[in-house]
Amino acid sequence: MVKYLVTVLCAVFLNFEALGANYILNGKLSDNRIISSEVLGYDLQYRVYTPANVDAQDNLPVIYLTDGQWYISEGGMHKVIDELISSGKIEPIVAVFVDNRDPHNLRDNRRNSQFLGNEKYVDFYRDELVKKIENDYPVSKQQEDRAIMGLSFGGLNATFFGAKASDTFHMLGIQSPALHPVNNIYTLYKEQPKLPLKIFLSTGSSNDTEVHARKLKKTLEGKGYDFEYIEVDEGHNWRNWEPLLDDTLIYFFGR
Repeated sequence: MVKYLVTVLCAVFLNFEALGANYILNGKLSDNRIISSEVLGYDLQYRVYTPANVDAQDNLPVIYLTDGQWYISEGGMHKVIDELISSGKIEPIVAVFVDNRDPHNLRDNRRNSQFLGNEKYVDFYRDELVKKIENDYPVSKQQEDRAIMGLSFGGLNATFFGAKASDTFHMLGIQSPALHPVNNIYTLYKEQPKLPLKIFLSTGSSNDTEVHARKLKKTLEGKGYDFEYIEVDEGHNWRNWEPLLDDTLIYFFGR
């Protein structure tokens, strides 16, 4: 009888252990929220991911995603974050998914006017959005705990933010950066002292922005930056970007 009970208890323990290894602590993804920007002169919308038990935490790192609606619908990034936190691969974080569209007319896509070296868009983040998030959520107010990430023109935007707002953002997630609309983007890095930045830079190896990414890589190496660089055998698509979301998050927030 005792031997039978021991066998049963061992089986229960092993099953519980296996369940724990696969158990996902689900965070929460908010509905769209509106912010009225005085800097830009119009409304924007965003959604916020918060980790499980967020009310019991403080000073959480935070990542801002331009093209945020795509990182949710195409990349499933909020689910990736859940899995990485649950497995202990990254610390709990907050993610802000900023929509590039007019919230009152979703057919009006503003990414070209926002992402192509727009100083006012930088000011909107620094002076309005970051402060709003800090007021509403238990996030860190330290530069070293903030990241911004984007793809294509959003990758250009993250690169531009690094050059113009390194006082606010420490980590840059740059996926397939389409850098050509801002001719002086490389000069902005060459002519400044090395900035307090941590950078994850990636591109596809064909039919993507590999020419721009490789030139940016060479520029960063010339200034002595410590960064992660990855090329994948894909083009300008989510088969390129989605598999690297966990790599980027672990590089920034890994335990």
